[in-house]
Amino acid sequence: MKSLWRLFLLLAVVTAPTALAQSGLKTRNVILITTDGLRWEEIFRGIDLELVNRQYGNVSDTNALRAQFLRDTPEESRAALFPFLWGTVGKQGQLWGNRDKNSSVRLGNSRHFSYPGYNEFLTGFPDPAIDSNDKNLNVNTNVFEWLHGQPGFNGRVAATVNWDVLPWILNAPRAGFPVWSAFDVPQGTRRLPVPEALNEMTDYSHTIWSSVLLDTFTGYAARHAVREFKPRALYVSLGETDDWAHDGAYARYLWSAHQFDRFLSSLWQLCQSMPEYRDSTTFLISTDHGRGPAPIAWKSHGREIADSAWLWFAVIGPDTAPLGERSDTPLVLQAQIAATVAGFFGKDFNAASPKAAKPFPEVIGR
Repeated sequence: MKSLWRLFLLLAVVTAPTALAQSGLKTRNVILITTDGLRWEEIFRGIDLELVNRQYGNVSDTNALRAQFLRDTPEESRAALFPFLWGTVGKQGQLWGNRDKNSSVRLGNSRHFSYPGYNEFLTGFPDPAIDSNDKNLNVNTNVFEWLHGQPGFNGRVAATVNWDVLPWILNAPRAGFPVWSAFDVPQGTRRLPVPEALNEMTDYSHTIWSSVLLDTFTGYAARHAVREFKPRALYVSLGETDDWAHDGAYARYLWSAHQFDRFLSSLWQLCQSMPEYRDSTTFLISTDHGRGPAPIAWKSHGREIADSAWLWFAVIGPDTAPLGERSDTPLVLQAQIAATVAGFFGKDFNAASPKAAKPFPEVIGR
C-alpha cells in the first residue's frame, strides 16, 4: 500500500495541474458534503437485491422497498434512489468511482474506518498514527482551517457536522472557524449560531445512537448557515447511512441515502436561489470510507474488509465540464479532495502542505 501511495503521488505531481495554473475560474464558493459509509455499489447500481430480504437486510416489506427503488435497469434504479445525483449532477457534473466501468476512487489509508478517512480527505494525506476513532485533537491542518487563514476567507468558513468526533478531527479550537454540532465539543470551539429551537430539538433527540443524530438536524443547520452567514467554504457531514448499515437495516440505509440525495437537491436549489451563490458555487460530494460486499460484509468496514477501501466522488459547479459518469479513468485517491477544494478557489494547498495529494484530474477548469 505504501508503494502504491508513493507511485500515485509521483504521477500526480507530473500529470495533475496545480490550482494556481488555472485561470478564469467562476467558482466563488465551495461546499463539501459527505455522508458516512455510503457504498459505491448503491450509487452506481442502485438497490442491491441480495439485501432485500429478512435474512441479510432485515427487510420486512420487500414489495414496498422494491416498488420504491427497483426499476428495469440499474441506471433507472440508481436514478430512483438518487434523483439529484443522476438527474442533475449526472447531467451537469461528474461522478467517479464506478468500478464496473473502470473508474476507481480509493482510500490511501489502510484503516478503512472513519477518523482516518475524514483526516485523509480533509488534510490531503493519510496519517498512519491515526489508528482509532478516539476524541483526540487532530495535529494535521485541514483545508478549511488553511482557507480560514487566507485573505478573503476569515469569517467566511464554517462546518455543520453530525458525528460527535468531527470537531476533534477538524481541531475546531485551533481551526478557528465556527462549527455546529449537537454534541459536546472541545473547549475553545467557536459554535455556529443556530435557532434555539434546533438546539432544543437536538438536545432531546439522542435516542437512536449515542454519537450520531438524524441527518435532518444537520441538514437544517447547513441551510441555515448558507442563508444567514453565507460562508464561501462550508463543510457539511451527514452520518445516518453508516449507522443504519452497521445495524443491518437495509431499508433504513436506503431511505437515509435517498434523504441524503434530497438534502443535496435542497441545498443546491437554495444556493441557486441566492445571488451570492447562484452559478458561482461548486459542490464536492463523497464519503469517508466504503463498505464490504453483500450479503454479509456490507454491514461493516475496516482493515480486514478489502472492499471497504473503495468509494466514490461527485462534483458539480461552473468550472467542471458536464461529463457525467466517468469510465476508464486513472485511479484517484480520497486524499485528493482537500487540494481540490482549495483548487476551485485558485489556491494551491499543496504549497502549504507538501504531503497533500494533488487535486482530482479533469474536474477544475473546462
